[in-house]
Amino acid sequence: MNSTQCKHQYILVIAVFFLLACCKKSVSEEPDHSAILNTLIQQEDTDGDKKITIEDKGPKKFEFTDAHGVSHTIEGTYHLSNLLQELAIAGAQDTITLDKITEAPSDRISRLIKTRFWDNLTRSIDKEGLTKVLGDTKSNTDTLRLYIPYNDKEAATYFQSLETEISKLKVVVLPKEITPEYVKTLNNKPGILNLANTTDKSGTYKGIPFVVPGGRFNEMYGWDSYFESVGLLIDDRADLAMAMADNFGYQIKHYGKILNANRSYYLTRTQPPFFSALLREIYEKDPQVSKEWLSDNLKMVIQEYETAWMQKGIRLTDTGLNRFYGEGIGIPPETEEGHFDFILNKYAEKHQPDAASFKAMYQDGSIEDKALDLYFTHDRSMRESGHDTSNRLDAVCADLNTVGLNSLLYTYEIDIAYLINNVFDNSFKTNTATYNSEFWLAKAEERKKRMNQLMWNQEKGSFYDYNFVTKEQHQIASATNFYPLWSGLCNKDQAAALVKKLFEDLVQKGGVAGTADIADTTHQNAPQRQWDYPNGWAPHQMLIWRGLKRYGYEKETQQLVYRWLWMITKNAVNYNGTIPEKYDVVQCTHKVYAEYGNVGTEFDYITPSGFGWMNASYQLGLSLLNEELKGALDQGVDPDEIFKNPEE
Repeated sequence: MNSTQCKHQYILVIAVFFLLACCKKSVSEEPDHSAILNTLIQQEDTDGDKKITIEDKGPKKFEFTDAHGVSHTIEGTYHLSNLLQELAIAGAQDTITLDKITEAPSDRISRLIKTRFWDNLTRSIDKEGLTKVLGDTKSNTDTLRLYIPYNDKEAATYFQSLETEISKLKVVVLPKEITPEYVKTLNNKPGILNLANTTDKSGTYKGIPFVVPGGRFNEMYGWDSYFESVGLLIDDRADLAMAMADNFGYQIKHYGKILNANRSYYLTRTQPPFFSALLREIYEKDPQVSKEWLSDNLKMVIQEYETAWMQKGIRLTDTGLNRFYGEGIGIPPETEEGHFDFILNKYAEKHQPDAASFKAMYQDGSIEDKALDLYFTHDRSMRESGHDTSNRLDAVCADLNTVGLNSLLYTYEIDIAYLINNVFDNSFKTNTATYNSEFWLAKAEERKKRMNQLMWNQEKGSFYDYNFVTKEQHQIASATNFYPLWSGLCNKDQAAALVKKLFEDLVQKGGVAGTADIADTTHQNAPQRQWDYPNGWAPHQMLIWRGLKRYGYEKETQQLVYRWLWMITKNAVNYNGTIPEKYDVVQCTHKVYAEYGNVGTEFDYITPSGFGWMNASYQLGLSLLNEELKGALDQGVDPDEIFKNPEE
């Protein structure tokens, strides 16, 4: 779509406002929204997917008469899809106005995120919210299992009392010691892990709410929750951001870590650590936030740091730096059928049985293979990194001190020092020690020193993951190599080199790609890894924007924000408001060819919730974008018409 066509769709002015009814009309006088909706669908939704997109072959011009006999004409994909969405939203409501249909695209997307999507993504684990949490598309059994930590007696009593009220609910209390062997026994008995609770004024048990990513991801994820909270804080939903922090604290207290997500098969796996950043941003948003609340959660941040990340031989290595290490036994159970066929077929040839028999025999332990065990250790570690999956980490992740993880832990050390100094007068007592800010700053300085020694490549002007087994840098261009900008651990010369490298290696028309092109071209059936080129992801964009801004690269920040928002906006305008999980940033489309498909693209009439961190990236991007570029965004101006080179 060229810019002239975009402008025609974006700035079409319809002067007449219409009232389909008013609040006090009798039933007979109320508008028949469904009749207009059905007529619109029949005419314009030519492919029958209950959306109006640029792929439909209708006339893209719809005429109708409202309840007062006034005739109206709506034209263009964007405006017709907005009409479709507003009719679907209206239901039995009385009024629809044209200002919603002719709304500027960025305003519309942002408004729906703030007023509709966040609430639709909010869940709670209690009587009111339990069925919605337990009964989702990932459940392949009639039994709705809820797992309760062994020492949460209040929750166990409450939920056990509901077993007779809620059909098919089964409450299971976890053992005190959760081992990989035990977690494997749950593979055929999957369920949701309980989260934090409070009591309302009447003394009723209430689950503390949490925001889910969306679509088939109907649970609370580790790093998703931080990025969603960035958007929540921008949208003045500090209540939900604080609730996310409380749920993080509960997980650390009862499960020993912030979970990959609160499902039974994630009990041995965490995700990239962002708890300290969440806590600091909540405080900076409102310095008057409860000191007691901050203290309780800061204790949990420190406990997570010490017990989940700094246990030597697990996630702390002999280099003094950290790695991801997903503990577990056998094949990760959350993957879709056939996901590992490419790998399993190779090992089946070695052991002779057919692929199906080999998989079953490997899972039940009747066939042992140490090399395959190691592969799945790397695979679970890759999933713990959040980058599931990537050729950068496949079959090697547990051997890597990654730039991304160590940048995040550097941020923990800096944030803990900051909060101790600014909130607690430079003295903070936990159950095991009393800390001052200098203690944590020294840790940060030591980490920075080790990262510079092992990860910084002066010749190439980049940080790289360090393989502590081969004692070599893992020299793959990745968006995670630029986390040091966000963390603030690089000097000005390093920052300048990183910015140059970023634009050389990863910046595409629609934003930053997850990696350079590292596809496996040696095997025809090799998986298309969703975290690799040409795909781009919201968390990478958000961290890189803030990193560039931190070091004063304002023009570069504006360019990358614009490219990303333009791609989201273009796809939403052309595809009925679609806000999906990820994008191909080269072709600038949500129609990606990769494993797992693209969550957030399947809906009827209007997306109910977009996708969590994509929503947040849009709100953050708009908060950073200058007014001139926001105007260009709403006009649909191609970024390559604006930015001729990185300096513009």
